[in-house]
Amino acid sequence: MNKLQILFFGILLATSAATQALAEDIYVIAHPNISVTVNDIREIFLGEKQFAGAVKIVPIDNSAVQADFLGKVMKMDAAKYSSTWTKKSLRDGLNPPALKSGDAEALNYVKSTPGAVGYVISKPSNVTVIQKY
Repeated sequence: MNKLQILFFGILLATSAATQALAEDIYVIAHPNISVTVNDIREIFLGEKQFAGAVKIVPIDNSAVQADFLGKVMKMDAAKYSSTWTKKSLRDGLNPPALKSGDAEALNYVKSTPGAVGYVISKPSNVTVIQKY
């Protein structure tokens, strides 16, 4: 391996490590018109907390980072989350959070929808950050 190949390999590893570090940060965000706490997050995404004062809470999932969110924040896997929502749908008539395709769609939805709560991995602006994980 020559020096150029070693340098390229080093840059590739550094870039990969930086990308991994960024992917580890999850920001749980809310529309600025509602006030929710870190303690509310789990209840919101399980359909247990549906209002913040008089405002209807509208949770959304981000398909690009949902597995990381479920593991890191909700402490469950996708099968358990899906099963929980299937039971809630049948028993209580509740719908699971709408699924957005990625950070841009999730962030735009939260910004434009009163009561919306979601999560992204890119640093958000013009929304309330409830917690960074």
